Amino acid sequence: MVEEVQFLITTIQDQGSRIQEAFRSYQDKHFIQRTPEFFCLELCGEAGELANLEKKLWKGKEISIEDVESEVADVFIALHNYANARGISLEKVVAEKLAKIEKKRSKHQEDGTIY
Repeated sequence: MVEEVQFLITTIQDQGSRIQEAFRSYQDKHFIQRTPEFFCLELCGEAGELANLEKKLWKGKEISIEDVESEVADVFIALHNYANARGISLEKVVAEKLAKIEKKRSKHQEDGTIY
């Protein structure tokens, strides 16, 4: 496994659960309880808003980076809320997924194909 990927996985494993737990604590203390379905729809809505800004940029329209940053933050927050509502450990699933991606990428590199 490439050193950078191992470092990334280790960093996620070291910090991911702390970040996710902080989101859970904040959500539980300051907002009403919502269902996983609510948070999934919230995540889709926020990702859609981000995609709409990217579409406008792609078409050559002027969009402030602050607007893009705000939507990125909304997606990040909504993802944590959804994962928490579903009981999904982002630390675990992201580390596992990165390991799978790296294995596949390495195989393509060995074969001389693009991944």
